[in-house]
Amino acid sequence: MVLLGVCEVRFGGIYTVIQTKAKITVDEWGENYIMMGPYYEHNFKTQVEKCEPPNQAIKAAMDSLINNGCQVHFGRWLIEGSPYVILFDIGAAAWNLDRWKGDLWNACSIGLPYHDREANDSLIFGSLVAWFFKELTDQIQDKPNIVAHFHEWQAGTGLVLSRSRKIPLATIFTTHATLLGRYLCAGNADFYNNLDKFNIDQEAGERQIYHRYCLERAAVHCAHVFTTVSQITAVEANHMLHRQPDVVTPNGLNVRKFSAMHEFQNLHSMNKAKIQEFVRGHFYGHLDFNLEKTLFFFIAGRYEFSNKGADLFLESLSRLNYLLRVHKNDVTVVVFFIMPAKTNNFNVESLKGQAVRKQLWDTAQSVKEKFGKRLYESLLRGEIPDMSKILDRDDFTIMKRAIYATQRHSLPPVTTHNMLDDSTDPILSNIRRIGLFNGRNDRVKIVFHPEFLSSTSPLLPMDYEEFVRGCHLGVFPSYYEPWGYTPGECTVMGIPSVTTNLSGFGCFMEEHVSDPSEYGIYIVDRRFRSADESCNQLTQFMFSFCQQSRRQRIIQRNRTERLSDLLDWRYLGRFYMHGRHLALSRSFPGTFKMDHLNIAPTQGFRYPRPASVPPSPSASLHSTPHHSDEEDDDTYDEEEEAERDRQNIKAPFTLGAEPEGKSKQPLENGN
Repeated sequence: MVLLGVCEVRFGGIYTVIQTKAKITVDEWGENYIMMGPYYEHNFKTQVEKCEPPNQAIKAAMDSLINNGCQVHFGRWLIEGSPYVILFDIGAAAWNLDRWKGDLWNACSIGLPYHDREANDSLIFGSLVAWFFKELTDQIQDKPNIVAHFHEWQAGTGLVLSRSRKIPLATIFTTHATLLGRYLCAGNADFYNNLDKFNIDQEAGERQIYHRYCLERAAVHCAHVFTTVSQITAVEANHMLHRQPDVVTPNGLNVRKFSAMHEFQNLHSMNKAKIQEFVRGHFYGHLDFNLEKTLFFFIAGRYEFSNKGADLFLESLSRLNYLLRVHKNDVTVVVFFIMPAKTNNFNVESLKGQAVRKQLWDTAQSVKEKFGKRLYESLLRGEIPDMSKILDRDDFTIMKRAIYATQRHSLPPVTTHNMLDDSTDPILSNIRRIGLFNGRNDRVKIVFHPEFLSSTSPLLPMDYEEFVRGCHLGVFPSYYEPWGYTPGECTVMGIPSVTTNLSGFGCFMEEHVSDPSEYGIYIVDRRFRSADESCNQLTQFMFSFCQQSRRQRIIQRNRTERLSDLLDWRYLGRFYMHGRHLALSRSFPGTFKMDHLNIAPTQGFRYPRPASVPPSPSASLHSTPHHSDEEDDDTYDEEEEAERDRQNIKAPFTLGAEPEGKSKQPLENGN
């Protein structure tokens, strides 16, 4: 029996990783899988079912901490898999901070400034974790063995302290993004072309994060096994943290949660109708475009203007608008920016638009009811109704008044909220620069929604999954994206997306899919091309997408949805399994040997280029830019193509023994 403890800090994309991975890890380890994290009272009351530890050794270790003035909570996290969690109250143990700062200095000569709240909290949390592991290992001796998996630098302090105290643990450290890498990219540095030229210590010091960087680097070098989430982040970590990752552990999703039992095309239509209703209200008075020929693009995530590629996206939209106008294309593109920013409320014009739309709907329903009743009575009398008399003057007055109410003397707003920093906001500043103000002649319209989506919103009452399903294309041209959950979520919902070869997701798809664009994964080259060339490539991707017929988009969504197996934790979870076995073999070499472990080879998918009708008109023999559904090739057979994809599964890599040339890691003696 092996007890597995995972130390994690729950926020951002890491929260998604740990939450979605819980089910397959519980299936593997059962009640021996325990998560650890900081205690927050509100989250504990709403997301955790309190219970007693099933293991007496765990209970004794918890009691030891509690008897020494600390607060420790145990329960089941109410997510799929219902894993056990141990949560440490950081605030209740803060009185030990000065003493623990001394312990950290004595262990690794890293000092923490008093004003850095996050670093101090990470020290308190790490000290509690190391203390707990010391008590636990004293209780159980060396049977069973423990694997402790730490995510990110905030949890890494516990790893450093555990190793310095020679606690018998097998340790894994995962960085989802290097600390300094994120800071450098946010500062518009030419990051990937200068990886080997940065003075790491100087750069960290200038940004006043040297102590955090030291904690991260110490955790990386103390861990028995170091992992990261993508090949691009592995290259970054090798330069920033000076250790090559032992295992790359790609981020997955619980695909069953997103699968719609072959109804994802119907769900797309249903949710697209909801977005169309919002557009009718938001653009009232300027609704001079055909909603049936309108495509919905979106970008979503943290508001990191350059890192998330919003700067490149906006410039590409300006060029796309020019191309659509020059080619007199009747397609309109409505682009949503879903990025939380500082606001003080919805703006009046956005709320008014939805009110006007609802009033028009109510008026139309009232007139329709009168019309239907009079038509019904006329038919009962055996008469063909006089259409000029079936509606009276009052009805026409009501309809005219409703039409006049839709008149507006201003352009539809580009943002749905009142922004606190309107004049300096990066997105709004660039919208002013490129001049996309939702004018009548613009074929690209912009809606900046600076708040995460909610089904209770009075403006756009949809949750994120519904919204994604209703859109046609997700655009995520990130410059710094260690993995990228947003395009992955699009993929499992059958929605095409744009990513880059600087994101972990983009690199992963390039490796596994022969021609990603045919499967609705457009990969912009931001690593080996100039910014202008990348911008033109993104513009061309979007313009080609706008030229597709409705049938071609349906075919492409079918192909995109079939890639969801690639992102399933049932496949990607094996990399974490390999990391745990590797850590055990390095920590307890007398007990665990990699050669003796029963690890199934990791099957890698390699999807071929589809042989049937291409979803993109760029490969079509048609000379006209617009294709009707009748023009499309009739040779497409979805079932036949899907079966061919299933048969074209290869194994490009295998989990095997410990890599050659790997020596013992620092602090590994005897542990």
